[in-house]
Amino acid sequence: MPHQYIKKILASRVYEAAVETPLDEATNLSARLQNRVLLKREDLQPVFSFKIRGAYNKLAQLSDDERARGVICASAGNHAQGLAMAASVMGVKAVIVMPRPTPEIKVNAVKARGGQVVLHGDTFDEALAYALQQVDEKGYVFVHPYDDPYTIAGQGTIGMEILRQESGPIHSIFIPVGGGGLAAGIAVYIKYLYPDVRVIAVESEESACLKAAMDAGERVKLPQVGIFADGIAVAQIGEHTFDLCRKYVDEVITVSTDEICAAIKDVFTDTRSIPEPAGAASIAGMKKYVERENIEGETLIGIVSGANMNFSRLRYVAERTDLGEKTEALLAVKLPERPGSFREFCLTLGKRAVTEFNYRYADSNTAHVFAGISLGKHGEGKEELLQNLREKDFEVVDLSDDEMAKLHIRYMIGGQASGVTNEELFRFEFPEKPGALLRFLNQFGDRFNVSMFHYRNHGAAEARILVGLQIDPEQRDEARKAMDELGYPYWEESDNQAYKLFLR
Repeated sequence: MPHQYIKKILASRVYEAAVETPLDEATNLSARLQNRVLLKREDLQPVFSFKIRGAYNKLAQLSDDERARGVICASAGNHAQGLAMAASVMGVKAVIVMPRPTPEIKVNAVKARGGQVVLHGDTFDEALAYALQQVDEKGYVFVHPYDDPYTIAGQGTIGMEILRQESGPIHSIFIPVGGGGLAAGIAVYIKYLYPDVRVIAVESEESACLKAAMDAGERVKLPQVGIFADGIAVAQIGEHTFDLCRKYVDEVITVSTDEICAAIKDVFTDTRSIPEPAGAASIAGMKKYVERENIEGETLIGIVSGANMNFSRLRYVAERTDLGEKTEALLAVKLPERPGSFREFCLTLGKRAVTEFNYRYADSNTAHVFAGISLGKHGEGKEELLQNLREKDFEVVDLSDDEMAKLHIRYMIGGQASGVTNEELFRFEFPEKPGALLRFLNQFGDRFNVSMFHYRNHGAAEARILVGLQIDPEQRDEARKAMDELGYPYWEESDNQAYKLFLR
C-alpha cells in the first residue's frame, strides 16, 4: 500500500501551480526550546496554505471529459481557495459552495482566484448537501478536501521537500490534523524512507477526531467541534487518511486554544508572519512534546500549514497568548473591607507586573478583586504568589484555566445584582448569522427573564454568549427542554466560582 502512494507523490504535478516552500530555522524558538526548530512555510503558498497542492494534483488526474464537466466543492476555508486557483491554472470551471454566513473576505478571495461562488445554507452541512446535489443534477466532479488518494499524494510532496531540504538527522515532524490529508501524505513518505523519524499529529482539543479514532480503533464522529482553529475543525477523520495515519503516525498530541494562541506569537516572533490557528497548532504540539520529553539538541520540524487569518480574530489571540504561555495568571481575591487591606494586597504582589485589575466593593465586610498577574517562564512564581496571599489571609481563587472567566467574566466586572432571584447562568455557542439571537429569544418567549447577557465577537463562525435566566425551581425541566430544542451547544455555569464572586 505505501508503494502506490510513494509513486503518486513522486509523479505529482503540484509544481504547475504550487511552489516549493522554504524550511526556515526559527532562531528564537530554537533558543527557547534548546532544540533546532525548523518551520515548513506552507503559509507562503500562492493561496497562503498547503491546500493548493492536493487540489491541483487531483485535478491533474481527471480525464478530459471530467475537466470539461467542471468541478465542485463545499468549503468556507482554504480548500475553497486552493481548488479555485488550481482550476483557474488548468482552465477548468470551479463551483465553490459556501455557507451564507461565510465572511466576505473569504468569498472575495475565492472569486479573485477564478472560482464561481454559490452561497447556500446557513451551515457547512447544508452547503455540502447542495454541492452533492449539483453533482447529481449537473454532472460536476466533486473534489474532496482531504479524503482522496491524489489529494493525499499532493500534500505528501511536502514530505518529499523536507527530506531534500534537510540532509541531517530529524528527530520529529509535527503536523496539524483536521481531516488528515496533510498528515497522511507526509507520514507515508517520511516513514517509507526514514522509519526512525517520529511523525506526530497535532489536533485542537476542541476537534480531536484522529485521537478519538486512534483510541477507539475505528473512525468516530465527534458530536460537536470547536471552530477557533477552523482549518482543522473536522468532526470525523477520513477513511483513506485514517488507514494511513494509524499505520504511519507515531502519536497524536492535543493542544488548547491558549496554547495555539501562544504558538501564533512564536511564529510571528521568528518570521514576522501571522499563521492561522490551524497553521500554528504544530508548533503548540512541538512545545508540549519538548516539555514532556525534556529533549535537547534535536532537529524538530513544524508544518506551518496556512496563514488565512481573520484580522478581527487577532485581538482574541493576543488576549489568550500569555495564558497559553503560562506567563499570566488570572486571580479572584476577596479583600476584607478595612483600611489598608488594598495596600497590603498590592504589597504582597511585590514587583510582579499587573496585566489587568478590577476592584469592586461587595458589602461592608468584603471587596472583590479580579487581577491578571505576570509570571515567569512556564508559570514560575504562581504557586509562591498564591501561598503568599493565603498567608496574609486573603481568599484567592486561581481562574487561569476557567474558560468562562477568560471569555466573559474579565470583561464584565461591574458588580452583583442583589435584587435578582432564581438566576441560573449558561454559556451558549450561537451561529454567527442574522436571526440567531431572535431565535433564542423566541424559544424562551416570556417564560424566563433574561437577567444577564454578554456577547463578544471573536471573528469566527460561532459567537460565544453568556446568559443569565431567572428560572423558578418548578420551571427547571421546562427550561432545559427549551434549551435542548434550541439546538445550540450550551453549558450550565451557575456554580462557577467567578460568577459567584463577581456577578451573583
